Amino acid sequence: MFLDFRPLAVAFGACACLLSGSAFAQAFPAKPITLVVGFAPGGATDIQARALAQLASKELGQPIVVENRPGVSGTLGPVTAFQQAAPDGYTLGVLPGTLFRVPHMMKVSYDPRKDFSYIVNVTSYVYSLSVAQDARFRNLDDLVAHAKAHPGKLSFATTGVGGSGHISVMRLAKAAGIEVTAIPYKGAAEAFTAVLGGHVDFTAEGGFGALADGGKIRSLGIFSDTRLKSRPMIPTVREQGLDVVARMTWGIGGPKGMDPKVVAALGSAFRKAMNDPSFVQVLEREDQPLAYMNSADYTAFAARMFDEEGRFVQELRIKAE
Repeated sequence: MFLDFRPLAVAFGACACLLSGSAFAQAFPAKPITLVVGFAPGGATDIQARALAQLASKELGQPIVVENRPGVSGTLGPVTAFQQAAPDGYTLGVLPGTLFRVPHMMKVSYDPRKDFSYIVNVTSYVYSLSVAQDARFRNLDDLVAHAKAHPGKLSFATTGVGGSGHISVMRLAKAAGIEVTAIPYKGAAEAFTAVLGGHVDFTAEGGFGALADGGKIRSLGIFSDTRLKSRPMIPTVREQGLDVVARMTWGIGGPKGMDPKVVAALGSAFRKAMNDPSFVQVLEREDQPLAYMNSADYTAFAARMFDEEGRFVQELRIKAE
């Protein structure tokens, strides 16, 4: 008597696959996760990433260990980590908006449109055109008028060629038809110190809130689509007639080829962490909003930003030093 076990084998195989997938989803994460931050410890992004990692750890049931690897405008650490790691969800990184700009300024070993798994976008930075409180400029029109009357004499502090603050000012200068001189500094703290000391006329960096609250600097405008809810008295640069918006974000990503179930599990955990009131407060200290995007939206956003940043770099003819 011949018994055909093939249908039974197929059925068992299908069940095994289903059980395997289910077990895999339930097992992740089975060990600590590393989150690479491409900036030095103690900065705004590092503080925010650590707060988010702590909250997401509770959702995932495993520690998320933050590892700082600064360099190349925050891109070096996560990019090199991803290139050396398996796409298993245990190596993640903070993805700054400069990730989409740097490839247009210098030769790199990655293509941000296809070499990463985008998990969730978290927030966006707010850049302010800031002057000292006692500066002669009361508004953006004053600054532009002065620059036109004194070509090439207006200077601003920047944290580096190709940085979002630098790009924003150069776009503003082109739109307004003025000449400005960039003076590089090592970080935003030094840039604001230069403004306060009268060494430069202005800066266009984030993290201006504490100095504004202390009455030390005055914002002539922010490079955002809309006014800040926390500072509704500050106009946007756009509403003052110059269509310049800085869309500098940071989110969480990983190596290309990550399992969609793992991406979904991580995305869910990070979204819950983002909505925690304690994390919202961390962002509010720097006047930063929540800017949630899921994996699909974040991936599409990355492609759009890559193209947009390419146009800006080409139009302004900016190259890395």
